[in-house]
Amino acid sequence: MHLNTLAGRSYNDLMQYPVFPWILADYDSEEVDLTNPKTFRNLAKPMGAQTDERLAQYKKRYKDWEDPNGETPAYHYGTHYSSAMIVASYLVRMEPFTQIFLRLQGGHFDLADRMFHSVREAWYSASKHNMADVKELIPEFFYLPEFLLNSNNFDLGCKQNGTKLGDVILPPWAKGDPREFIRVHREALECDYVSAHLHEWIDLIFGYKQQGPAAVEAVNVFHHLFYEGQVDIYNINDPLKETATIGFINNFGQIPKQLFKKPHPPKRVRSRLNGDSAGISVPPGSTSDKIFFHHLDNLRPSLTPVKELKEPVGQIVCTDKGILAVEQNKVLIPPTWNKTFAWGYADLSCRLGTYESDKAVTVYECLSEWGQILCAICPNPKLVITGGTSTVVCVWEMGTSKEKAKTLSLKQALLGHTDTVTCATASLAYHIIVSGSRDRTCIIWDLNKLSFLTQLRGHRAPVSALCINELTGDIVSCAGTYIHVWSINGNPVVSVNTFTGRSQQIVCCCVSEMNEWDTQNVIVTGHSDGVVRFWRMEFLQVPETPAPEPVEALEMQEDCPEAQIGQEAQDEDSSDSEADEQSSSQDPKDTFSQPSSAGHRPRAASCRATAPWCTDSGSDDSRRWSDQLSLDEKDGFVFVNYSEGQTRTHLQGPLNHPHPNPTEVRNYSRLKPGYRWERQLVFRSKLTMHTAFDRKDNAHPAEITALGVSKDHSRILIGDSRGRVFSWSVSDQPGRSAADHWVKDEGGDSCSGCSVRFSLTERRHHCRNCGQLFCQKCSRFQSEIKRLKISSPVRVCQNCYYNLQHERASEDGPRNC
Repeated sequence: MHLNTLAGRSYNDLMQYPVFPWILADYDSEEVDLTNPKTFRNLAKPMGAQTDERLAQYKKRYKDWEDPNGETPAYHYGTHYSSAMIVASYLVRMEPFTQIFLRLQGGHFDLADRMFHSVREAWYSASKHNMADVKELIPEFFYLPEFLLNSNNFDLGCKQNGTKLGDVILPPWAKGDPREFIRVHREALECDYVSAHLHEWIDLIFGYKQQGPAAVEAVNVFHHLFYEGQVDIYNINDPLKETATIGFINNFGQIPKQLFKKPHPPKRVRSRLNGDSAGISVPPGSTSDKIFFHHLDNLRPSLTPVKELKEPVGQIVCTDKGILAVEQNKVLIPPTWNKTFAWGYADLSCRLGTYESDKAVTVYECLSEWGQILCAICPNPKLVITGGTSTVVCVWEMGTSKEKAKTLSLKQALLGHTDTVTCATASLAYHIIVSGSRDRTCIIWDLNKLSFLTQLRGHRAPVSALCINELTGDIVSCAGTYIHVWSINGNPVVSVNTFTGRSQQIVCCCVSEMNEWDTQNVIVTGHSDGVVRFWRMEFLQVPETPAPEPVEALEMQEDCPEAQIGQEAQDEDSSDSEADEQSSSQDPKDTFSQPSSAGHRPRAASCRATAPWCTDSGSDDSRRWSDQLSLDEKDGFVFVNYSEGQTRTHLQGPLNHPHPNPTEVRNYSRLKPGYRWERQLVFRSKLTMHTAFDRKDNAHPAEITALGVSKDHSRILIGDSRGRVFSWSVSDQPGRSAADHWVKDEGGDSCSGCSVRFSLTERRHHCRNCGQLFCQKCSRFQSEIKRLKISSPVRVCQNCYYNLQHERASEDGPRNC
């Protein structure tokens, strides 16, 4: 975008709209292979030279060109890669570009067969089939999924084959979802292969190959009127010729200003794990990768709190200088973070203080007329936004000058909620405020105009927590046990019920914001049971026609409290309610993730089939199996679902039955007939050490009240109701240091295998797989643990050793066959 701006391209001028390259050449595969150079378009060649056949024809045109008048020099392309019509045709489904397109077309849509209706056909037209089509892309292909949808239901006509035009037809790898298309497209743009070759495309569009002999050699010469300064329209004496020239330029667009006279240097890309395929992306998860959500199974906790407060933690902020934390009913004021805004006093006043001291610098009593304040945020040093029992979201302006330093004036009262405002958040990147209320709705407000934008409905309980992804604009709202994800325009994306026990509610949430195209990004939720849970958006295959819901699943329990959201949740989990009471440590690994659409439907399994050796460290029985799964495997497709009469069994020795590999269950890309792709929130991992109530080795469990992520995403910080802040980071040596599933040393005084008591001569040893405490004899076995990404043999107990060996044998068996 910086190059486009420097070259005079602007969103305000359709004739000189920002231009972006076609990146991919594969619009037929079920999955895009970013490690294969053949997946990508040849960035060293213009669109007209992508195939040898077209290249030969353009070269012939240039060689055989003759102009009797001598006014038009030879050229390869008589049409341009960016024009007002090209931009309007791409964005025709979205206003105001619909009206612009109609004006350019004389008041009606173009013939349906010539409209932009398929990404695949647009690529083949521009790269292969159409000699008059050499168009490139626009920035919206990399960040705006809405332009691919015919949300306004425009009548775009029917093609000659009878196909009615509506939403843009996406490649198979987009799974029918415009958001997934944008994500993959952006991931491809940012991958190492494109980074290593993008300078070649820059040379064609903005650089030394734009004009002159280098352009001729690169087959990159356009009609001379496309170039800036090639004709002086003010010195044209013939009015007809002047009008024709201006019309030509207006209709066909202009070449950007030439920015570089020499070859653009290539971008330096990160080092590879091997020397093959230079420029190919390396998947995350290498030993040098310390991003916490890439290693959810290898997070190492701090053994002691990194911060301790006198009251429950309310906010955690990570700065370059360190970690800042304040109590509930306090919020830090950016950008210096050395001042706090506090509320919740008996006289309904609010107070401005300093971070280092509890002493109030200024007391504001003007807020008392707005009732009790329950939440407040400071998006910038000048604004304070409050909400409470008055149902009004109040925007206050804080005095910044010395004369007005102690003033707090009401700037705007935002009316819209019908019950108490319980939480709020704001985004400076997208200039929005989001407020949540006990009326079970959220409202998005414009931060600049301080006006209503849209309302988010569908919550089944009072909204308890909110956060905004500063990269994508996605909004996460939590109500009771439900997580909802919304687009910035207020469209529901996905939701899930996290219900695992009657005492478990979502208290706080946050999101990872490293790279918006990273499929491993997570939503983090802190719960009242002291557990931090990680959720990831993934695509699962579900039947196109849902099976009828069992009658008992439709029964409602009237005695369920509202805040529990338990009516549906308890109905859905009724078969496991006794097990949940006996062992509340059982997590949603083995539960269904709920589709985002409304209504009662059977939910697809999370597909993260927990292996029998994956045990909960806080459970009395460290060898509990996960729920039995029924696998329907046909034509290479594996669909995970619950079996009827499922039971919980106990591992007594080596497995006698093959167990599915979770990687094989999840990593399928071919859509089975009768199924469709559906985006769902899938449980990925949890953190329980120090805080979880269901772990007997936690001496002081506590509710999770605040979450924070370091800027480099190497650590996640957890604040609890006891005022403690714990830090979790990626272990340098997986299996050699404490992990979440390890039982604390003080949590056991005897071996879990032979019951021998630990002493000075009989040391405690952790099984690196199940985390239980064993003596030297019972933990003498060693094995790799692929699930935890432990590639070197580490100490495990006997049962885990048998299970891991069986897992390895079952994986090697199909390969040998």
